[in-house]
This record gives sequence, structure tokens and C-alpha cells, in this order.
Amino acid sequence: MSKQQAILDWVDARFPLTSTWKAHVSEYYAPKNFNFWYFFGSLAMMVLVIQILTGIFLTMNYKPDGNLNSAGVPAAFASVEYIMRDVAGGWLIRYMHSTGASMFFVVVYLHMFRGLIYGSYKKPRELIWVFGVLIFLCLMAEAFMGYLLPWGQMSFWGAQVIVNLFGSIPVIGPDLSVWIRGDYVVSDATLNRFFALHVIAVPLVLVGLVVAHLVALHEVGSNNPDGVEIKKLKGEDGHPLDGIPFHPYYTVKDVLGVTVFLIVFSAILFFMPEMGGYFLEHPNFDQADPMKTPLHIAPVWYFTPFYAILRAIPSFLGTQVWGVLGMGGAVVVLAFLPWLDKSPVKSIRYRSTKFKVMLTLFMIAFIGLGILGAMPSTDARTIIAQLFSLIYFGFFLGMPFFTKNDVGSEPVPTRVTDTNGKRQLMFVILWVVAIGGATAFAKLV
Repeated sequence: MSKQQAILDWVDARFPLTSTWKAHVSEYYAPKNFNFWYFFGSLAMMVLVIQILTGIFLTMNYKPDGNLNSAGVPAAFASVEYIMRDVAGGWLIRYMHSTGASMFFVVVYLHMFRGLIYGSYKKPRELIWVFGVLIFLCLMAEAFMGYLLPWGQMSFWGAQVIVNLFGSIPVIGPDLSVWIRGDYVVSDATLNRFFALHVIAVPLVLVGLVVAHLVALHEVGSNNPDGVEIKKLKGEDGHPLDGIPFHPYYTVKDVLGVTVFLIVFSAILFFMPEMGGYFLEHPNFDQADPMKTPLHIAPVWYFTPFYAILRAIPSFLGTQVWGVLGMGGAVVVLAFLPWLDKSPVKSIRYRSTKFKVMLTLFMIAFIGLGILGAMPSTDARTIIAQLFSLIYFGFFLGMPFFTKNDVGSEPVPTRVTDTNGKRQLMFVILWVVAIGGATAFAKLV
């Protein structure tokens, strides 16, 4: 017996290292027809690691202090400038973290969309989907709290607007707003508690939910583009006939996805880290000034669809509570998707044209809301946002009706089929048309 094997046996006798590796990697059988949509789960894990590591290095030089220093500059803002200008490699770490935040949401949105088109939320994967929605909520909280930390103009006023919205909640609203801020206005107390939550509390919950998400996934098995349960047909060795070990087949395949992602990530990082003001907004390069309000206050791009829904719902009796409920409901309704979808079919490949039309309208509405949420509000844009909001909620609330007995002309196969490149190309074209159409329409108004 080699020395390495002896050490491994010693560890296995005290910790389930080898058995865990086999159960979740080398002997975890995944469907053999995964396509490029299945890259985004592993990419999300990689970006999470990037965010945690860069965040650790940033906290070594960041100072969560909103008070003015001797130069008349808020200490938090000055510490970010210090990281960018004086810390060796500080600019790279900061841009990796800011770019990583936006890329995290890009990957997560695509990962959720894959679950939507292939029915990955349906039985027996309801709990996986619920964990995923909770992860999404944690990401939103983490991003919102982290956005305040640079203590720039948009950080300060964005937090002021969003926290004030909680004040519209009947009875508990005013006290809730004060409790979130730790003060009657966004101040140094707010900065300190957001820093603590951003660095310690929310990441712990997020990592725990990610582990639960993966454990639940490996318990019931991965879905696939055909929506066929591969565990139903097993060979004499007890392994699924339509499955292959995750390692080495998909670990090697994921290297391709990681390589392409890192090329795109690096291009943004080194050549356009601000992304025209979408990843790093221009007002945030000015220090927070409670006496000077920016001309247009808007959240970062990944919050704008929900912010547009908030603005689209008019205030009633002098309160914005309905807008707040609409914004929150737009996220919460995602968790009920497994029970809203009544179709006997999982994958969009074998669904009717009716579902595909509704999904296309939903995509256009979501992208359109994202574009409108980043733009100043006008009467015309508000009307369009209201229409898109109706489509957004109509997709979910109408799902029990338009998905009932929703079966396409092509029967669901009993075994998984090879990946169809034409179908993948169709989805890419659909995305391009939806994004281009929504962008052009928003520009016109």
C-alpha cells in the first residue's frame, strides 16, 4: 500500500471523504444529453468563489465609516479610493468584485431561465427550485447591502429610496425603516450594519443555501433537456442507462464553459469595467452628499425589472405600499412556480405553441421592464411598464390555465435524445430578438 493510500484510508476512517467524492462527483450519474444551458450552475459556483475571495481582500483595506476625515471626505469613500490608487493590485481586486457582482446575476438569471424552459422546478425537484429562489433573494440582499459600501452618491441615495419604501408598509413601516437603517436617515450606523451583514451574515446563509441546493439536486438527480427521468431505466450494474458519471465527463466539459466565461469576464474587467455606467454607475464616483440629490436615482441593472414594477403601480391614498407589494410579489411568485405549472410535460421541446408564445411574451416583458427601470420615468414609459407588469404577473397567475394539459405535437420520448443544435440555436435567436425588440421599443419612448 502506498503512503498516499494509507493517508487516504486514515482520513476515510474518520471523515467520509472518498464516499462523498463518489456520491457527488465521480459516481454521480448525470443525463448524457446536457447542452450549453447546463454550464451556468457551475459558473455560478465559480463566481461565488471569486466574490468571496475578492471580498476578503477588499475588507483588509476598506473602512466602514461614513464620517468625514481630515480632508473632508467620508472615510468609507476615501478607503475605496485608497484601494484603487495605492494598494498593490487593489484596482484589479475591486474591479473583479464589482464585475463579479453583475456577472453573478447574469449567470443566475440564465440558470433560472434554463430551469424555466426545461421544467427543472417540476416534481420531484420542487425543493431544489425553492432553495434556488431563496438563493436569489439572498443575492439581492447581498448586492443591495454591498452597493451602499462605496458610499458614493448613487449608493447613498439608492439606499435612501429603497429603505424609505419600507416605510409605506402599514403599522410597522416607519419603525421597520428605522430598524433597517439604524438611524432616522442613512448614516454611519447604516453603513456599519450593512457592512456586517454583507461580509458575514448573508454570505453564511448564502453558502448554506447553496449546499442545500446541491444536496437536494444530487438526491433526486439532474433534469435534462428532454425532461426524462433517467433513474427509471437502469442497467444491470444499477446505473442509469442514459446517464454518465459527472466526473470526468462533465467536469471536463465545464472547463470549456469556464474558459469562455473567463474570456468575457476578463474583457470586461480590463477594457470596460464600468460597462457604460451599468456595472459601475457614474454618480458613484462622487462621494455621498446628503445635501445634493442626483438627477436620476435608479438601482443597478439587475434590480431594474423589479424597480420598474414598483414605479408602474400608482400610489393609492398617498401610500406606495401597493408598489412595494408588487415589487416583492414579483420575486416571491417565482417560488410558487412548481405548483402553478399544471403541464404533464417538463421540457419546452414537447410543449405546445401556446406555452412558447407566453414564454416569449414573458421574456420581452422582463427585459423591457429592466430597460425601463434604468430610465427616467415618463407618462409613456409608465404606461408601457404597466403593460409589461401585467404580462409578467399574467404569465405566472395564468399558468394554471394555459399549462393545463399542455402537450405539443411531438410526443415525449421514453429515453433521452441527443442534443439538438437547431433547438439551441432557436433559443439564442429568441433571446436576441427579445432583447433587441425590447431595447428598440424602450428607446422609441
